[in-house]
Amino acid sequence: MLTTQCLCTKLRRSARAVTRVYDDALKGVGLTTPQFSLLRHLSRLEQPSISDLADAMGLDRSTLGRNLKPLEGEGLVRLAEGEDQRNRIVVLTPEGLARIELGREAWDAAQRDVAAHLGEDKRRQLEDLLDELAELES
Repeated sequence: MLTTQCLCTKLRRSARAVTRVYDDALKGVGLTTPQFSLLRHLSRLEQPSISDLADAMGLDRSTLGRNLKPLEGEGLVRLAEGEDQRNRIVVLTPEGLARIELGREAWDAAQRDVAAHLGEDKRRQLEDLLDELAELES
């Protein structure tokens, strides 16, 4: 692997490595890391609009739309009319909720594995640094 001082490259490389840990944990659940994360966001929000869900996840609407399609195809989410024709809401189905429950233990195990790899102090530092970097969007 080439070494680099580029923060973007290092962050993307690290994100891919961490995502692989979660993807491997979720294989038996039939979901990818982004799909499981999307379902978990939906479980915490009460039938958000597509725009509100995209904002909550830090995604643009088109990326969210691409991520929703396979979940909708599996019957894990459905799109419904919102307050007006322009506003669609995303509904977590009972099947989607069941899939979250099925994957919760695997997700938590992956979370513990990554945290253990870092150790408690580095994990906290990383969370703080990532929160700080997320403010660049503002």
